[in-house]
Amino acid sequence: MIVTPSRVKKAKLTTRPATTAYGRRLRGARTGAAGAGAAREQIYRRLTARRRVLVVIDHASSVAQVRGLVPSTPDVFLLVVVSGRPFTLDVLPVAVPPMSDRHALKTLRKVADREQIARVKHQLPALLTRCAGNAFALRAAALRLLTEEAPVTDPAPQPSAGDHPVREATRSACDRLPPETVRLCRLTALGGWPSIDAHLAAAAAGVDPAQAARMLAEAVDVQLLEPLPDGRHRFRPEIRRYLADTAGPVHGIAECSAAVTCVLDALLNRALHAAHAALPQSWRTEQAPESGAVCRDEADGVAVLAAEVRNVVRAVSVAEEYQHIDTALRLARALWPLQLKAGYWDDVLPALRLAARCADEHRPGSRMAGALHFQLAHCLGELGREEEADRAAAAAVACERAAGHTRGEASSVELQGLLSMRRLSYTAAHQRFVEAESIYRGITSGQDEAVDLPRALALVRRHQGRALRGMGRPVEARVLLEAATAFFEEQGEAYNQARALTDLAEALHEAGENAEALVKITLAERLLTPTATPHLMYLAGLRLRCEAVA
Repeated sequence: MIVTPSRVKKAKLTTRPATTAYGRRLRGARTGAAGAGAAREQIYRRLTARRRVLVVIDHASSVAQVRGLVPSTPDVFLLVVVSGRPFTLDVLPVAVPPMSDRHALKTLRKVADREQIARVKHQLPALLTRCAGNAFALRAAALRLLTEEAPVTDPAPQPSAGDHPVREATRSACDRLPPETVRLCRLTALGGWPSIDAHLAAAAAGVDPAQAARMLAEAVDVQLLEPLPDGRHRFRPEIRRYLADTAGPVHGIAECSAAVTCVLDALLNRALHAAHAALPQSWRTEQAPESGAVCRDEADGVAVLAAEVRNVVRAVSVAEEYQHIDTALRLARALWPLQLKAGYWDDVLPALRLAARCADEHRPGSRMAGALHFQLAHCLGELGREEEADRAAAAAVACERAAGHTRGEASSVELQGLLSMRRLSYTAAHQRFVEAESIYRGITSGQDEAVDLPRALALVRRHQGRALRGMGRPVEARVLLEAATAFFEEQGEAYNQARALTDLAEALHEAGENAEALVKITLAERLLTPTATPHLMYLAGLRLRCEAVA
């Protein structure tokens, strides 16, 4: 069922799944393949099977957000709340009419008491007409009754007759704010950012973050912004559209364009710092900029990227639209630690697709194009889209070869081996890994790529060990896996040491040495940070298998 509220606030129909047991389990289901939307859908169906459940989806804006949650059993009732035009879905559409004047007055009295309403009794007919039965507009009007301040005139274009009541309420809220706060809100609304904080708002408006924080608090007070549990804020869609629509006529194209560019730069700075902190040894992450907030450690870097992922994905699209091509490509590359360490594959996929196409158009045959096709291939492989992953990996090899980037070419061939491993084609995978090692060894000591050659060789020989194990050659496999474990331990690279220990534990389990395998699993778990959810969950499953036969 789709409920299309014409002029009524939707929040009354909304549940808060993140606060329920089901919500917590769904939200935390970023495990191995469960990082993918398809696996989370399976978890959702498993949790709702054989139960009578009401599922409410609020603020839906596309079929893609809803299709995977359509019930397959008669005891699950799905209610989808859509603002704006309803989208095509095989459901029963139900238009929600505006509130009657009687219910509108009840809404007013929930916020402003009878004495305050009586004080403006003569204004009530006009107020009710202006709010048109919309709960958000009515609540905003009731809050205005609680204050006596004289409004500040907003220079934005005034609404025409019949304008949407939320836009009218937004204009009225702007009247109650200082001009500099309204300016900050307008300029911040321009990028369509999923969430904002004081630093991003400060970048948009060109003010100090402390000033921006004060202005954001003022905007929350008049309901222009909604505070989020993590300390960020967001605009309601209709409010954001009004603010963005009025930004150009008031502030001019140049100032609006500069505001968007400044937010893009701020997001890029934050993403580069976080990506480098999350993977300090990897050549696939840029060096952190000299200015900006420094992340404490690898876990903090992943956490910052995870908190900002929706904004970064949005920023790739905005940067491409504004023709800031380098910014778009660098933002997409900064997502690498999230897909490698934290399993955010379905989250970053749209940005990687766009960035890879953009690189092919503007930087064909370059290292950047190769790197982005590599990330896209990795992401598609994790999501089980094998044919697409193979094509992207082949494109990565071709781009790196064309750019003369030996290290990138070898790494991309190595990825082709990993994709073969997913299909359990161990012999083909081993051939790719041997080929990748041969390419790596073509790097001479005088090349800048030689700096991390020992690390690259340790990684590819670890993968050879994994392939040999699948080929039924356990003795050779363990020699390579033990060597890789020792190398990463010596280098102090906890993440890859934990991955090598996991491979060793699997080999030991297959050999029936489950007690020793459990020791390796415990060591690996201690080395991984909580943000490495897919790998920790895989270790948990491996532990159960070992304990079952220990």
